[in-house]
Amino acid sequence: MTTQPLRIRKAAVLGAGVMGAQIAAHLTNAGVETVLFDLPAKEGPKNGIAVKAIKHLAKLKPAPLGEKSLAASIIPADYDEHLAQLKDCDLVIEAIAERMDWKLDLYKKVAAHLPERAVIASNTSGLSINTLAEALPENLRHRFCGVHFFNPPRYMHLVELIPNKATDANVLNGLEGFLTTALGKGVVIARDTPNFIGNRIGVFSMLSTMVHTQAFGLGFDVVDALTGPAIGRPKSATYRTADVVGLDTMAHVIQTMADTLPDDPWHKYFKAPEWLAALIDKGALGQKNGAGFYRKNGKTIEVLDLGKQDYAPSEQKASDEVAAILANKDPAEKFGKLRESTDPQAQFLWACFRDLFHYTAYHLADIAETARDVDFAIRWGYGWKLGPFETWQAAGWQQVAGWIAEDIEAGKAMSDAPLPAWVTDGRRGVHHAAGSFSPAKGEDLPRSTHPVYARQLFPDPILGEKAPEGETVWENDGVRLWTLGDDRIGILSFKTKMNTVNDHVLDGIQQAVRVAEEQLDAMVIWQTREPFSAGADLKGALGLLQEGKLAAFEAMVANFQATSMAIKYAQIPVVAAVRGLCLGGGCEFQMHSARTVAALESYIGLVEAGVGLLPAGGGLKEIATRCSASPVGDAFDNVKRYFETVAMAKVAGSALEAKSFGLLRESDVVVFNSHELLYVAKQQARALAESGYRPPLPARHVKVAGEVGTATFKAQLVNMLEGYFISQHDFEIASRIADTLCGGQIERGSEVDEDWLLALERKHFVALAQMEKTQARIAHTMKTGKPLRN
Repeated sequence: MTTQPLRIRKAAVLGAGVMGAQIAAHLTNAGVETVLFDLPAKEGPKNGIAVKAIKHLAKLKPAPLGEKSLAASIIPADYDEHLAQLKDCDLVIEAIAERMDWKLDLYKKVAAHLPERAVIASNTSGLSINTLAEALPENLRHRFCGVHFFNPPRYMHLVELIPNKATDANVLNGLEGFLTTALGKGVVIARDTPNFIGNRIGVFSMLSTMVHTQAFGLGFDVVDALTGPAIGRPKSATYRTADVVGLDTMAHVIQTMADTLPDDPWHKYFKAPEWLAALIDKGALGQKNGAGFYRKNGKTIEVLDLGKQDYAPSEQKASDEVAAILANKDPAEKFGKLRESTDPQAQFLWACFRDLFHYTAYHLADIAETARDVDFAIRWGYGWKLGPFETWQAAGWQQVAGWIAEDIEAGKAMSDAPLPAWVTDGRRGVHHAAGSFSPAKGEDLPRSTHPVYARQLFPDPILGEKAPEGETVWENDGVRLWTLGDDRIGILSFKTKMNTVNDHVLDGIQQAVRVAEEQLDAMVIWQTREPFSAGADLKGALGLLQEGKLAAFEAMVANFQATSMAIKYAQIPVVAAVRGLCLGGGCEFQMHSARTVAALESYIGLVEAGVGLLPAGGGLKEIATRCSASPVGDAFDNVKRYFETVAMAKVAGSALEAKSFGLLRESDVVVFNSHELLYVAKQQARALAESGYRPPLPARHVKVAGEVGTATFKAQLVNMLEGYFISQHDFEIASRIADTLCGGQIERGSEVDEDWLLALERKHFVALAQMEKTQARIAHTMKTGKPLRN
């Protein structure tokens, strides 16, 4: 049996709606040539519907495309004129509306044009994959399955892979490899049951929450205060999530459960509550038309008050008693107190958890192979920190099971269906060192042995799993240099909050480079958790300034630059492995590395202008050096693209956009699955080391734009100042950025060295840092997390 990932050169997506267009966008992000199909337009070009959908991608937030220009690579098509485009596609994904009859008709229409080598998949969120397969010719059914992306497809980690009874195992394995590495997804294999795993459990959880909202007489905003971050779930909680999804969509999914699960013991609850139906009848469908459970009135967020049949300001929060219970770090104590409390909010939360646990355990055998599949589906598809089984096990498996059984016996649970026998067989949970419980096998099953997962050196852990600690080579209070396994590739990780950069980190990096040069073949800068780095420790820097310790402040800046140069000129390759935020000094460190390997979801930027400063860890020096070395254009033409990015403190919305900004090099590598980041970075480091890596020669002939270049930038800034687009302090900051990028007040075309440029960085940075308005910006950002315009 092969486990080779599928080689997808060209793909087609059938259906240019919200999901179809965004799936096409993400395939394009991954470098797959993609054709986007829809019905022929009644007016204008027949592919007009697909054309419009592609244009609309640029307006969506969060952005489906990693870089806006990629939209031009998506090929718009329609079913009348372009079905021949399917003949050379390796992957065809159907993503039209959730109507079985429409899907079956489309399959019959396209079947004759599908090549026998193609993998055909449906993005249905819950319709029968076996029924859909019957519409395809028999010779194609073995290459057909469900591939259910969650919305938005670029950002949501989960993809459910659902085989039909004829799906070839090699096809399934190959597709799992492609989805995992090429598209960066977390794949869960689901059984062909209504709504599969994620929506089966997730929608039930929302539905039971609605049932208990009514039973306990709680306000919608109170429920959201209780069912969001307070219990490890997203800020959108329950009713804000429903507004975002669309109340009509929510009602449709509930109706689908009612229609397709007639024998479910909870079936009588599979109906939209009266107040949900009333909102839909009024046309209040949620966020898409401005009102649902919530609406925005000016700057005020208002919530629907059922008693008053009107909206009122949203102010209610968890009661003091329940807030104190939820703050308890011991899950067993927390659940015990929730169950014992007479506070309606506590009773509500216990009821929601009880019925979720009950439902999930009852249906596990039907919907998934193991408890791990359910927990990952909910975590990756709904954004919960822990899945239902993990939450239950952390709270004490047998204790909670006993409470559930008592409530079932007392008629308090939503269903009188008994807990499965395996729940109360003396077990301590469903996740153990040997694996996760499979009711079908009656034993714990280990993780998949698919070779693609060997690339995940630190996979997303399930409850109880511990990551390997590696072997420490050297450490101080700021960093740890360590190795994993028996190779000679060092891994450098920061110890600070948000992986910010302070004196301990600066000194630590320099010493780690020296140790790595003596003992190792290469070094990777990788953080054990996101972000890569939120930049310099502003608190420490501001403290030095406010205490008047200017010499110490200047020394810190010089040390920052020395650290970047140590990375650049290390005698072993230093590879930066970036994911999440990579700002300020973090961005400068990766710019000085021999190579950067960045996860797609890396948000990279030189953001110092936002706090009234300029990059002074070698970032502007490195930009000027790269511009000088470019074989195309002169020094000023090349530096123009960077000036606006730095002066406006722009942050790239993806690693692909960071390349277009010039903050990543063309030779840098973009990885779509962040769990593969360390593996790929180590491979790059090893390849550089084994190919006889030598650091670059010192840049002594950097050709700069000089005072003419600075004057040109300043002329543009004056226009912006006079038009009130920027403040006087913005002008001051941007002028100093321009002066540094252009090499100072020297003739255009002059050649300088790196030390000259570093000195300019230091001079302007220290001058700005002493200004009252800059210190006000730093203090405001530290206090609020937001920039100050002054």
